[in-house]
Amino acid sequence: MFLSLNFQAVPVEKEPVVYAIPFFLLLIGIELYVNWKEQRNLYNTGEAVSSIAMGLGSLVVNILMKALAFAFYTWLFQFRLFDIGWHWWSWVLILFADDFTFYWHHRLSHEIRILWAAHIQHHSSQSLNFATALRQSWTELIYKYVWWFWLPLLGFDPLMILMMMSVSLIYQFWPHTELIKTFPRWVEYIFNTPSHHRVHHASNINYLDKNYAGILIIWDRMFSSFRKEKEKPIYGITTNINSVNPLVIVSHEYKNIWNDMQHATKWSDKIKYLIMSPGWSHNGKDLRAKTLQKEL
Repeated sequence: MFLSLNFQAVPVEKEPVVYAIPFFLLLIGIELYVNWKEQRNLYNTGEAVSSIAMGLGSLVVNILMKALAFAFYTWLFQFRLFDIGWHWWSWVLILFADDFTFYWHHRLSHEIRILWAAHIQHHSSQSLNFATALRQSWTELIYKYVWWFWLPLLGFDPLMILMMMSVSLIYQFWPHTELIKTFPRWVEYIFNTPSHHRVHHASNINYLDKNYAGILIIWDRMFSSFRKEKEKPIYGITTNINSVNPLVIVSHEYKNIWNDMQHATKWSDKIKYLIMSPGWSHNGKDLRAKTLQKEL
């Protein structure tokens, strides 16, 4: 018997991101006003425009990928282990399950180079502001939803899963700022905050590959990837592309991988350029984050 996938889009009225758009625009407007009023250097016009363009592009890609994900999750849901249903405690459970999944998806997107080639698009801005939050990867969306496959099998409704992912995305917008310094200690201990996320976006050696949190910073504390903000963050990537062209932003690391593979003679080394951490080299200096931090 053949099983068919039911390709449906998530109903617009059940998509939390739609309702968050005015909130996004308001925060960008406030940040721009403070930037102008205090004569601060929070925004680079070219980078802000490219970030917005990246956001619009990812919106288009996400329409298709979310429909495919919903169909895939719906198919998996028929093999579920439990009937969790829609209850208040279901949302508590899925908050932790979703955030745990995001943490590992995010961490591996930094530690496996072919995945980093997709995720680096979000890190390519040399400034951090609310517009930077919109600089979403186009290619990451192609595989992102696969990481959440275990949730429908566990028994979470596919629509609930996608709604929780949207809630997480909305939450992750506001930590992209320099305006908010720190919160009370208990908030900083539990939640992802602007202070924690500034570290994540920094290219300082001590800050590389730290603070992968979505909503909760507890996973970073548990799995030894937490770093407290101390020195001033320098935003961007270790080798900045210095381009505001969205096509360059999307493609540059794939080109770098291809060039590195061409210089390797052994097939095992070619494959390692795909699966090893960024900075690994078959014949040069080891520039992986963990190696640089040990030397530091």
